[in-house]
Amino acid sequence: MSLIYQKSMAYLDKFVPHKLQPLWRHPAGPKTIFFWAPVFKWGLVIAGIADLTRPADTISPAQTTALAATGVIWSRYSLVIIPKNYSLFSVNVFVAITQLYQLYRAVSYQQQLKEKANVKNL
Repeated sequence: MSLIYQKSMAYLDKFVPHKLQPLWRHPAGPKTIFFWAPVFKWGLVIAGIADLTRPADTISPAQTTALAATGVIWSRYSLVIIPKNYSLFSVNVFVAITQLYQLYRAVSYQQQLKEKANVKNL
């Protein structure tokens, strides 16, 4: 599989414009997993944004916390590794932000339920 990938990249090298060669040959450029992993991880961000319309009672606080923690951890990691991967950093910041907002919605909803229950008990 690696040989097929290497040959296809060598073939594509001929078609990359001269101005884009620095990006193409960058250690975190399109010829590496360091480029494609963040590109596909944007799917998590898109799903998180789509979930903003979900009712708060259907949000899983445990899942949301796990995704937010992952976003924070990988954001930090992407700035520590060499080469620094700003694409990975940006996608993980957005993952963290969307999930932290979802967590806020879930916790707020649960607090409202507790307040309503307390009012009923009075």
